[in-house]
Amino acid sequence: MELIKKYFKNLSPTQIAQFEQLDELYHDWNSKINVISRKDIDNLYEHHVLHSLGIAEVINFKPGTKIMDLGTGGGFPGIPLAIMFPECHFHLVDSIGKKVKVCTEVAQALNLKNVTTEWTRAENIRDKYHFVVSRAVMPLADLVKIVRKNIATEQINSMPNGLICLKGGELANETLPMRSHTLITPLSDYFEEEFYSTKSVVYTSL
Repeated sequence: MELIKKYFKNLSPTQIAQFEQLDELYHDWNSKINVISRKDIDNLYEHHVLHSLGIAEVINFKPGTKIMDLGTGGGFPGIPLAIMFPECHFHLVDSIGKKVKVCTEVAQALNLKNVTTEWTRAENIRDKYHFVVSRAVMPLADLVKIVRKNIATEQINSMPNGLICLKGGELANETLPMRSHTLITPLSDYFEEEFYSTKSVVYTSL
């Protein structure tokens, strides 16, 4: 939790309390349903919560922004972002029912009124959102094809509506087809931990 406060210094008491609760909640749920690698659960804040909040370093979502977290798994990046942006709405989607159950229960335990969850495939979602966020669920070009239909035309943020992904490794080839409207931001620009030396936020306007 100290890692979150290190980089985000203007958190409200409610946000701090919610971030602090994540440790117990995810340890408990992960003992029942394996949503985070058992070897990695003790790195919850560094590898999952802070990683999710890398998106908050790239864009400050305006109140009223609607965001879909596609392939949310156990709720990343959606749950940490929902804590960070309580005046935005987050719809967390995954094709695996037990993972959606964890997201639903964690959101309820945290009293996150701005989170909804859905057990379905991305292809079935027809609603519109200002942004789709995702954590490396598939190659960027494939993801763009799926979510293009879900991007709203109404613009309310400083960045045009689009897709924001958390990805690692070499990204030049993967982003080449969308190079003219894609921005790669290394998270090492913001976070000094070694884990972030190969991690980036990839934004593509749609």
